[in-house]
Amino acid sequence: MLHTDMVVYNELLDWGRQGLRLVPRLVVAVLLLLFFTILSRWVKRWVAAGLNRVSNNQSLINLTGAIVRTAVVAVGIFAALGVVGLEKTVTSLLAGAGVIALAIGFAFQDLTANFISGIVIALARPIQVGDIVETNGFQGRVLDVKLRSIVLDNGQGQTVEIPSKDVFQKPIINFSRTGQRRIDVGAGVSYTDDLAKAQLAAQAAVRQLPFVLPHHPVDLNFRNFADTQVQFTLSCWINPVQTDPLAAQSEVIKAVKRAFDQEGVKFKV
Repeated sequence: MLHTDMVVYNELLDWGRQGLRLVPRLVVAVLLLLFFTILSRWVKRWVAAGLNRVSNNQSLINLTGAIVRTAVVAVGIFAALGVVGLEKTVTSLLAGAGVIALAIGFAFQDLTANFISGIVIALARPIQVGDIVETNGFQGRVLDVKLRSIVLDNGQGQTVEIPSKDVFQKPIINFSRTGQRRIDVGAGVSYTDDLAKAQLAAQAAVRQLPFVLPHHPVDLNFRNFADTQVQFTLSCWINPVQTDPLAAQSEVIKAVKRAFDQEGVKFKV
């Protein structure tokens, strides 16, 4: 029994001595890890500042900064493990990280697809914050372009968050990319009215509206004979970023109605 106690005591003493010898290395490893953690924050700020000078794509800037910071911290972790003599652990961690990444990729396929789609959208920039777009059956102003989703303001007091994968895979109508959008108003005038007079009156009234783009024509084309009216479509161009299309359409209808009233034209919708 005494011999067994001595063996245990010697083992514990040996472990204590080895632990004391590791203390300086542990201190250096902790300091090294702390240094790389602080360094990662500074590097992220430097990278973000540099990218801000050449790009206004905030999603891409944030993604790049996060990747750079993670990479710097990872280097610090591996360096700290090397200081304390855990080189084999570093190798095991690298191998395990690959296996874990593969498993996560299979387990979270939709999340991975959204993340990759978000990166592609951030790089290709088919839409930007402030654009008025239509995609996946939703229309609205882009509030935020995240890596996982696109957030729209639908103009009715709600926000719509669409997964990046769906936005990437399906058509996008961007009403703001060219800075111009055509709005169409359909109506009609009676058979007793002078069509040329009605056409000139409506075009002149719409051209005077402040939001109508002056370098585009205001077109009015008669298109059909109905039971009690000759139907027409009036088209004009606006900047959808500066003017709400629905409000613009309403103002166009009111302007045409006023012009027809002044000219005695019987306006029919």
